[in-house]
Amino acid sequence: MTDQFPESIWGSRTNLLSRIASPFAATKLGSLVIRKLTPLDRKVLERTAGKYTILGPIGAPVILLTTIGRKSGEPRTTPLLYVHDGDTLYVIGSNFGQEHHPAWTGNLLANPAAEVAIAGHHIPVTATLVTDEDRKQGVFDRFAETTEAYTAYRNRTTRDLRIFALTR
Repeated sequence: MTDQFPESIWGSRTNLLSRIASPFAATKLGSLVIRKLTPLDRKVLERTAGKYTILGPIGAPVILLTTIGRKSGEPRTTPLLYVHDGDTLYVIGSNFGQEHHPAWTGNLLANPAAEVAIAGHHIPVTATLVTDEDRKQGVFDRFAETTEAYTAYRNRTTRDLRIFALTR
């Protein structure tokens, strides 16, 4: 067994702000607002090595994932919500329900070596695409429990949402 990942979630998923934020994030306007806030969130996460996020007050579990660009060969960093499962982190390529896969998923398919910043630690990881349908559905259900936006994202697109398991 590999080492477990640290967990760093602040705020609460049951507070008033969280109860308002989740349904808002599921709307197209909410998705647009979050996409516009992503660069700011990336800066906050980078400066705190994944300790703090602008989504923190709502109890959102966020990591910074750094992949290597499949075309550029340059590091590409993306803030993502994750599902924590001891020695595995799961991330989902929802792309807010847009019709195309997010670039980071293609980067991981081309080169599964990556790094996550979580709870003040930078940890090298290897990504594996989750292909088992039962496991994939179980992981998706955990994302949907985090925020109802994931169900809206899945319903907004005809593409399959890629889910990756990240391990040390």
